[in-house]
Amino acid sequence: MANALPLALNLDKPLHPWLKRIAIAFVPGPMDPVLEETAHGILHSFKLVGHEVLEQPRDGVDVLLTTATYGEPLNWRKSLVLTGRKRFGLSNKPTVFTMVHVTPERLQKDLDYFEDILKKEPPDPADYNFPGMATEAYRVLFEQGRRGGPILALQRVVQSQAMGLKVLLVVGDDRPEYVYHFDLVGAYPKSVNRDDPTLFYHDIALRMTTTVSTREVTDHEVVSPPIPYEEWQSWDAPKAMRAAAIELGKRHFFTEMVRINDLVNVPAVQDSVASQYSEGCFGTWEPKGNALVATITGSARPVDKDNITEDDLAVLVGVRPRGIGAFIKHVEGKRNDPPSSEAVEMMDMDRPLPRVHLAPPQWNVEADVPVVRSKLHGHRGVKAFDPSLVEYAPLDPVYFDYIVSCATDAQAQGVRDAFARAQCLLNPDDPRQIAFTILP
Repeated sequence: MANALPLALNLDKPLHPWLKRIAIAFVPGPMDPVLEETAHGILHSFKLVGHEVLEQPRDGVDVLLTTATYGEPLNWRKSLVLTGRKRFGLSNKPTVFTMVHVTPERLQKDLDYFEDILKKEPPDPADYNFPGMATEAYRVLFEQGRRGGPILALQRVVQSQAMGLKVLLVVGDDRPEYVYHFDLVGAYPKSVNRDDPTLFYHDIALRMTTTVSTREVTDHEVVSPPIPYEEWQSWDAPKAMRAAAIELGKRHFFTEMVRINDLVNVPAVQDSVASQYSEGCFGTWEPKGNALVATITGSARPVDKDNITEDDLAVLVGVRPRGIGAFIKHVEGKRNDPPSSEAVEMMDMDRPLPRVHLAPPQWNVEADVPVVRSKLHGHRGVKAFDPSLVEYAPLDPVYFDYIVSCATDAQAQGVRDAFARAQCLLNPDDPRQIAFTILP
């Protein structure tokens, strides 16, 4: 895909090479002068660099840009995320971005409020009684806030009230000063208006374009033959996975699953959003099956990653052409749900890396296996590490300027390229046994 920006525009930042031209339509909701200025600037920027700005949504539109009011719940019937396709007769599923305006004073007041209530343990449900939120929302907001700070708790409130996961929080008094970009995984990169509106709106448009240019890689395919249950029982990986889950649980590595109905009361609209989301996954290689045994997706059904069973595991045996999903095998005699949304990421990273030959007497099996035995994708930061024991394999710089999301081809590519440079995975004499990267 050709880069969507003209070379004459210098943002002093690298760009992803796979950005595409898109079609965007503005469907205004509640408006004020700041939102009007922001919407005009964003649409003008899209048009300036060659994107298609539509007067009305039509089939094939990539982005619907809309608005909502800060602190006020949007009726689900007016949510473009839930009803946009039916409302405009679309056969495709466009990405919806919702602009919400807040003043700096109000934003700081609300962040300070969360700072105070998050100190209470256990949480007081009365502190989390926000308009439009479900009665159980306090559990999610407390967990998210303790994990990511007041801004993550605030983000979940704004997303819930706006009935949209992708929110542009426009901060300013009588003009937009900066914009937070909220998404499902909790990121909040910021576009800042530094007295150059052209670059400010280009940065916003670029972040939106980056999001829309990525593609989910969750179109998995089941291949035959299935694995006999007796063979599955002989594998070591499933037992190791259950043991690892317990150890991760002791360390509170994974947060509780986020259930949409714990935040807001909306009808089940499966074509629009999943009913629950869980973060992270992990897997380990099984030499006897020449496969990766990994956790299933939390979007299919609730999964307690701290205490998994064999029904919470999937078997990955390859990556589909063009990386659109993974090849998976079912196991006879147990439940088989789709693998984690990071299945392609975990499998594809082996492609540029060496394989290792295992043989007796050191090993109880003879097989060629990936150099990476086990993989963990978690939504955790790294405070410190010992470089003599652990190697940090950074992503390319562009991923820190224009971030991508989980379950996408772009993230899988970035992760694969990062670990392909890890010396401890390439050099057998390197003593380090762990490599990690950071997804901003």
